Amino acid sequence: MKIRLSNDAGIVKESKVGISWTVFFFGFFVPFIRGDMKWGIILLLGALVLGVPTAGLGSAALFIVFAFLYNKIYINDLLKKGFKPATEVDSNILKEKFQS
Repeated sequence: MKIRLSNDAGIVKESKVGISWTVFFFGFFVPFIRGDMKWGIILLLGALVLGVPTAGLGSAALFIVFAFLYNKIYINDLLKKGFKPATEVDSNILKEKFQS
């Protein structure tokens, strides 16, 4: 399920709600491609710190955990930056999925 968020300048960002399969498979590249430098650097450093001493198993575990968290983090960061649901449907999805 996807939602669209827009800001006052007319920029529209689209994101899936739920598990981020792209983070699961591609790790820290996803935030960089989305322009989310903060989380891209955090994931890159985490992958290096956890992956080097464990021959990559630590970074794989990190990407599995972040696959369940990243889309929610990304949407919350966009909302903090002033983005709002583009339509009423998007608003309802946000209310349904982000009640907690």
